[in-house]
Amino acid sequence: MNEQGMSDQTVAEHPSHFWEKPVYILAVETSCDETSVSIVRDGEEILTNVVSSQIETHQRFGGVVPEVASRKHVESITWILAEALEQAGLRPEQLSAIAVTQGPGLVGSLLVGVVAAKAFACALELPLIGVHHIAGHIYANQLVHKLEYPLMALVVSGGHTELVFVESEGRFRIIGQTRDDAAGEAYDKVARALKLPYPGGPHIDRLAHEATDAVALPRAWLEPDSYDFSFSGLKSAVLAVLNQANMKGVALEPSAVARGFQDSVIDVLVEKALRAVEAFGAKQLLLAGGVAANKGLRARLEARCSEAGVPLLAPPLSLCTDNAAMIAAAAFLKYRRGQFAPFDMKAEPLLKLEAWSV
Repeated sequence: MNEQGMSDQTVAEHPSHFWEKPVYILAVETSCDETSVSIVRDGEEILTNVVSSQIETHQRFGGVVPEVASRKHVESITWILAEALEQAGLRPEQLSAIAVTQGPGLVGSLLVGVVAAKAFACALELPLIGVHHIAGHIYANQLVHKLEYPLMALVVSGGHTELVFVESEGRFRIIGQTRDDAAGEAYDKVARALKLPYPGGPHIDRLAHEATDAVALPRAWLEPDSYDFSFSGLKSAVLAVLNQANMKGVALEPSAVARGFQDSVIDVLVEKALRAVEAFGAKQLLLAGGVAANKGLRARLEARCSEAGVPLLAPPLSLCTDNAAMIAAAAFLKYRRGQFAPFDMKAEPLLKLEAWSV
């Protein structure tokens, strides 16, 4: 039996209206360089989603500095918690549970969120729910779409590039992942080589759309039956093209390099995702993660999914990057089953997605 006096099976089999009053989950997200607090009702309705970005702080370094990120979280977390409650128009005693990103992420950043969530949950005597960051990205789609299982999720972010088969609600199986650089990481490295600001993804995407030509670059398909990805070789190929042009005194259009790079990344992501959908009999393809905001990727996926007759679900741009609303959406899966975390829960920078499954 759980804290509401219901068995896990009973909770799982009933929809959110099983409870006489709404379920308000306050969630905290501090896995990298965004400090965010959100309150979501019944796992679907966002009441507030406060996000404080550190992009300007880290731009001078060309990337996220872990120690700086964790210090910024410490400075921000208290007032963001207060602002979230004020925006939602709720009193703390109206909350049903406190959720927090347990991992993966930067350990110092994760610790700030975990400690804050524990303190809040303990003070209010509320259940605590630890959430996997990638589960959050996947279930960000639940905030705007109706999910149908089984489904396939293409997760593309700065630290992750994965194909995740979700056979039923909250049951994850990674069938493909990057063997080296994540797609977002490759975008940032290529942007740095082109002397573009951090984060590089939006700038590469913009240049690619402006280009009238594209530099020819390789596609890393790997083994014929593999759903894995590899972008390190592509990054090296871009650097080689730039170095050769520099040695020959040839001026390369940055937009042509950006388009060649982006075309290569998108070709592999899209074709492997569509192949996985067919092989696993998925009813939907979900796009998730920060790179899900990439216009080129979204347009190509929409076109290919339309051709294949596969529904494509993607969150709005505001829910693609790290935010706490997605953490609350994923936490609701655990809440319904009474699967709460102990108060000695630790931040886990290498937390495995399959291990988090409900």
